[in-house]
Amino acid sequence: MATYCLTVTRLQHALGQGVRRLHVSAAFRAKAQVTMSRFEPSSHINYDKLVSNVNIVRKRLNRPLTLSEKIVYGHLDDPVGQDIARGRTYLRLRPDRVAMQDATAQMAMLQFISSGLPRVAVPSTIHCDHLIEAQIGGAQDLQRAKEVNQEVYNFLASAGAKYGVGFWKPGSGIIHQIILENYAYPGVMLIGTDSHTPNGGGLGSICIGVGGADAVDVMAGIPWELKCPNVIGVKLTGSLSGWTSPKDVILKVAGILTVKGGTGAIVEYHGPGVDSISCTGMATICNMGAEIGATTSVFPYNHRMRTYLQKTGRDIAALADEYQDVLVPDPGCEYDQVIELNLSELKPHINGPFTPDLAHPVSDIGRVAEQNGWPLEVKVGLIGSCTNSSYEDMGRAASVAQQALDHGLKCQAQFTVTPGSEQIRATIERDGYAKVLREVGGVVLANACGPCIGQWDRRDVKKGEKNTIVTSFNRNFTARNDANPATHAFVTSPEIVTALAIAGSLKFNPETDYLTASNGEKFKLVPPTGDELPARDFDPGQDTYQHPPADGVALRVDVNPQSNRLQLLEPFDRWDGNDLEDLYILIKVKGKCTTDHISAAGPWLKFRGHLDNISNNLLIGAVNMENDAVNSIRNQLTGEYGGVPDVARDYKKHGVQWAVVGDENYGEGSSREHAALEPRHLGGAESSSPGRA
Repeated sequence: MATYCLTVTRLQHALGQGVRRLHVSAAFRAKAQVTMSRFEPSSHINYDKLVSNVNIVRKRLNRPLTLSEKIVYGHLDDPVGQDIARGRTYLRLRPDRVAMQDATAQMAMLQFISSGLPRVAVPSTIHCDHLIEAQIGGAQDLQRAKEVNQEVYNFLASAGAKYGVGFWKPGSGIIHQIILENYAYPGVMLIGTDSHTPNGGGLGSICIGVGGADAVDVMAGIPWELKCPNVIGVKLTGSLSGWTSPKDVILKVAGILTVKGGTGAIVEYHGPGVDSISCTGMATICNMGAEIGATTSVFPYNHRMRTYLQKTGRDIAALADEYQDVLVPDPGCEYDQVIELNLSELKPHINGPFTPDLAHPVSDIGRVAEQNGWPLEVKVGLIGSCTNSSYEDMGRAASVAQQALDHGLKCQAQFTVTPGSEQIRATIERDGYAKVLREVGGVVLANACGPCIGQWDRRDVKKGEKNTIVTSFNRNFTARNDANPATHAFVTSPEIVTALAIAGSLKFNPETDYLTASNGEKFKLVPPTGDELPARDFDPGQDTYQHPPADGVALRVDVNPQSNRLQLLEPFDRWDGNDLEDLYILIKVKGKCTTDHISAAGPWLKFRGHLDNISNNLLIGAVNMENDAVNSIRNQLTGEYGGVPDVARDYKKHGVQWAVVGDENYGEGSSREHAALEPRHLGGAESSSPGRA
């Protein structure tokens, strides 16, 4: 392939760009065998099939297509016969690959084992990122996680080897950063068992978060069903500058659309402002599209993506250039809704608390916090996560930290740093960013999800103590990060987090306010800077990938029947075809009920492979409308009050079917599979709600 790319470049130089498609493409397309990733030499990118399917559908619909439609319809199982109506029909699709994080991969692999198939039908990977708790620091926390989770890691590694699934060991990094660095590419359709899989849209991919059952369908070679998505267009004009970052784009969009506004739609960014955003910045924006309920988000292929592909060592850019027409929207395509943002006028934002769509300009948050009685003191600033842990993110945060150090200051709040991958960790160590962030008071955590998903052994405040934290994460649901319902969590960009951690107060506006140096002089922070990509290429760090053998038939995967972490699955009883009648109401939920309320994460993640044990967290975070209490409901068989899982188990024991009644928003969030499986496992027959996100 290197020879092909070199020849293309030489021909383009000799013949000129005007004849590029006619002469170069015709001569070499048949030869171009570009691998999907360096880890899978026998799996190749098939843009010709994508183009063929798109042409069939465009002719049938007789209209220009959005980029979202091109990639989605380009993966139709039957482009000729498929009924296509945005927002109405269900599509049968053939995704290119599957990715699973270690918490959800347990259930997915247990389901795949139950299928009896010898090997996955599409390239698939497992990523160990969810089970590493932040306690002390990166190395110590990683070692502890390996010891505590040895049984689960061994299961996933051996199951991956047997069934042909690549295995990224603990310490490799966060699934979405690994995908961006190695597997996402323009035009690919990838499904992942995590709600922030849309991160890959920053590289022109359609990446969709799904449950384990959907992943198993694709791994088994079965067409995957998706309701034909609407398409929301976000037209970007102007350019980012100063303290405004890519994160502010999605924080602003979340404020406009709310947590429900993107439901059933793909958010497609377009317009001249796109070129002012880095590839990893586009990924940040797509990542947090999950917070508006979007199916996924995507950007059109451009030179920023080309540079990122080259810098991450993938020989894809030349081929993507040849097929660029199918990797951008058609002129004149129509969107179901259009939002316009002028990036030159966009101000830094901070969203929260308790919901990611409560948007505020940073300049207003101090006043709003005072009016609402929110704690002004910033107790902890946390940067990183799958949303904001790129090289550019770390560089911009370090540039703010260096200014504080130059004036003799350190963070007044606690400060943590989570690298997105081993490659990012190694590179920021080499280039000095990690040193600067440590010197300003930061603790560099393991390459993992950590506090973003509640894997945080926080000890500076007591549970129930009202306090404020600021993060560069994506979610800030009640008790999401530290299991403390009194923690007011705000999400913003890494550079704003760093500035607020240095100042120690929500009232600080880095665009206008001054800090006091150690010598008593006043100074103002200058806007952050940071290289989009490292000048000396990435340092890959330690090799943490396990290739599956060519043939795993002889390998064995053991699940101990006495294990409290893993449990082989048994099928649910079939529906008997009759209407559901005389159901008991287990609980009528008050207010928003996210998947964190239905199936809490944090310490419960360890049981994701054991359905019966994890069902002990069913709805323990939901508020009972009857008594305004959490995890306290009346058992209609005994008249006594008990925990939600306990009452559900008692109903099941006595053969009583039950239902859950939600309030205005039921089911927002991630890991919806466990939030669906647990009620079914404990005898639930139905959940109903006037609103879902």
